[in-house]
Amino acid sequence: MRLPMFPLQSIFFPGETVPLHVFERRYIQLIEDCREEAITFGIPVYLDGVINYGVEVQLVEVVNSYQGGEMDVICVARQVFVVNNFQSPANGRLYPTGEVSLIDLDYVSNVDLKKEVIGKIQELYAFMNVAFKPLELGKFNSYVLAHKIGLSFKQEYQLLQMPKEEERLIFIKAHLLGTIEVLKEVDRTKKTIELNGHFKNFDPLDFGEI
Repeated sequence: MRLPMFPLQSIFFPGETVPLHVFERRYIQLIEDCREEAITFGIPVYLDGVINYGVEVQLVEVVNSYQGGEMDVICVARQVFVVNNFQSPANGRLYPTGEVSLIDLDYVSNVDLKKEVIGKIQELYAFMNVAFKPLELGKFNSYVLAHKIGLSFKQEYQLLQMPKEEERLIFIKAHLLGTIEVLKEVDRTKKTIELNGHFKNFDPLDFGEI
């Protein structure tokens, strides 16, 4: 499968809304081609000078068009792919293209594992004093809050490469457990520091028996 390519140092997950401000002439041309030909394009992740994985996206709407050709567009991420080859612009187009293989994702997971992950997310939010909106178990998957649980860029990239939902949830759970433990330790340290500035009553040792 060959796709037009819009490389970014950003990660998007399947089902996610992708807002883009397009200002380079080559990518304005890419969006115009998507509008006219109803084709999708790829956003491969540029990391450490290498392009390996990315996500196929579909143009949904051009929200704003500006003088000079710039535009704000809304896309939706669809499928994860691995890049087989990446080619410079050819055939009279300004943008690059790439041959990709789509990754067969599954969304099958143990219900108890799902509940545990949701519970840990709720616990994390409570520690951070962030409002937590209840999640419907049936609509929750590993991608729903992937950007909102403190994963690093490289951790998100690891998650993108995992084809199985069970594997992704176990990865997220391990991250949440580690993060919550760090927050608990920070909280204990904070309380210790606060106590050090207070006057306290100590029972003096009785030296009578020494």
